[in-house]
Amino acid sequence: MKEHYEVLSTDSLFRVIGHIIEHSYVLVRGDDKTITGIVTTADLSAQFQQLSEPFLLLSEIENHVRLVIDGKFTADELASAKDTADPERIIESVADLTLGEYIRLLENPANWEKTGLTVDRKVFVRELDNVRRIRNDVMHFDPDGITPEDHQLLRHFLQFMHELREIAGKL
Repeated sequence: MKEHYEVLSTDSLFRVIGHIIEHSYVLVRGDDKTITGIVTTADLSAQFQQLSEPFLLLSEIENHVRLVIDGKFTADELASAKDTADPERIIESVADLTLGEYIRLLENPANWEKTGLTVDRKVFVRELDNVRRIRNDVMHFDPDGITPEDHQLLRHFLQFMHELREIAGKL
């Protein structure tokens, strides 16, 4: 029989990651001294995906939105969308804007026209605002994480941005 490695049910996942990788699994011993479970490298992979996927989706969404805006507005037009609560911040390019500021910029029908997008502005802005809300939960490390519905919303919005890119051919 092969040697196994045990961890306590109270151990932090981060403390035992190395052991899981080294042994391919660990047995989990509960407070009552019985084996209560097993954690495998597959479990680590699933946990990594659950924790990292929102960051990756949000990053890619933001890059796509920047492509929609980039080169279509002057620095002054971009700066007009800046949060008034942050007067000292300099806006020189689209990369200096936040998601909320992208929304503020695109809510304006005249600005929307400059993007050349042929989708409904109000729907796009509403969905981008949902992305912003989720982003705030993710980046502020909401202890509850995000819901499966929010994960799905991010995936769908990213897919929509990919489809827009294909249709427009220039995003």
